[in-house]
Amino acid sequence: MKPLFIQTAEKITVEKSTETVTNIIGNFSEYLPEFIQPYWHQLQSLPLLKFIIIACIGYIVGKIIQFIIMRSATQVTKRTRTLVDDKLIELLRRPIFLTVFYLFLILATKTLNVSDDFKNSLVRIILTLIVFMWMTRGFKILHLLLQVLSDLRNKFKMIQRKTVPLFDLIGKITLVAAGSYFILLIWGINPTAWLASAGVIGIAVGFAAKDTLSNLFSGFFIIADTPYKVGDFVVLDSGERGMVTNVGIRSTRILTRDDIEITVPNAVIGNAKIKNQSGGRWEKFRLRIKVGVAYGTDLDLVVKVLQQIGDDATNVCKNPNPRVRMRNFGASSIDFELLVWIDEPVLKGRVTHSLLMTVYKKFNEHNIEIPYSKQDVYIKEMPNQVKKS
Repeated sequence: MKPLFIQTAEKITVEKSTETVTNIIGNFSEYLPEFIQPYWHQLQSLPLLKFIIIACIGYIVGKIIQFIIMRSATQVTKRTRTLVDDKLIELLRRPIFLTVFYLFLILATKTLNVSDDFKNSLVRIILTLIVFMWMTRGFKILHLLLQVLSDLRNKFKMIQRKTVPLFDLIGKITLVAAGSYFILLIWGINPTAWLASAGVIGIAVGFAAKDTLSNLFSGFFIIADTPYKVGDFVVLDSGERGMVTNVGIRSTRILTRDDIEITVPNAVIGNAKIKNQSGGRWEKFRLRIKVGVAYGTDLDLVVKVLQQIGDDATNVCKNPNPRVRMRNFGASSIDFELLVWIDEPVLKGRVTHSLLMTVYKKFNEHNIEIPYSKQDVYIKEMPNQVKKS
């Protein structure tokens, strides 16, 4: 036995779905011209004919309203360059007509000489068709809007071609949920128990797939925040360095310089410190070539040689120009750095090798000593030699 307040709520829901229609039918004749009212009252004895006439009127009115709305909308869309609004109007053409026609069918249904329960069932069926029609048409409108937004990458970075399926799924679930809710109300079914059951099921699924959901939401926020993108060179906390090849909903894939693909769950990489070497104002990347020279070396000559090496090097940017900086008085050397910029982080290994080779050769040509670790042993006194017997 249902509680009294639930029965009352269901009764009110059913009555509200037909109360407005009944009032309109009762007062419909008042809006007709006086010369038509006598004929209208005569039709009360012919309910089937009255049903057909109202249905025909609904068809005509639906076509007129469809024409007016479409004509007005077309005049507006002619001023725009895009074809999206034209497609959207085309998608709305049929639902607008059917909605008006179905509403007149509800009016016509109330004129039938049948039981009230049968009339209410027909009204509910028609209202269900209206909800189902707009729900299915909403799928197509959602897909069209997502495709348009995914093409506007500069304005909507969150919606990209690879995230369209995710938003499409979320949108469809929302439309189905809303449509189901209204259909339950139309048929006088209390949706509270259904929502409670869905909540319990959602909690159970959430606990069972918490890792998957964590990766899913992390991937969503990574795509929205865009700390890196496909093609960027990143360095992970663990030290791996490589190029991002794919940013998916569940994981991110990185291809190292050893041609090894690393798959990192988004929940892990989303909470880690990532160095994006391709980020910043531009994609250029700066190299620091550390060089030590012996004490007593002509430092002006060292700066001149290193500067010449940077200026003459290939695959090195001229803007910003190469620079030489003295950094430290080391334990056994004076430390310098040759600072150069390269166009892409992928060139790091190749340019570093070339510069180190050139530095070694040029220093040998100018007799600039590169200190290295060595030990000198001094013998203060030779031990007495033992005489042989």
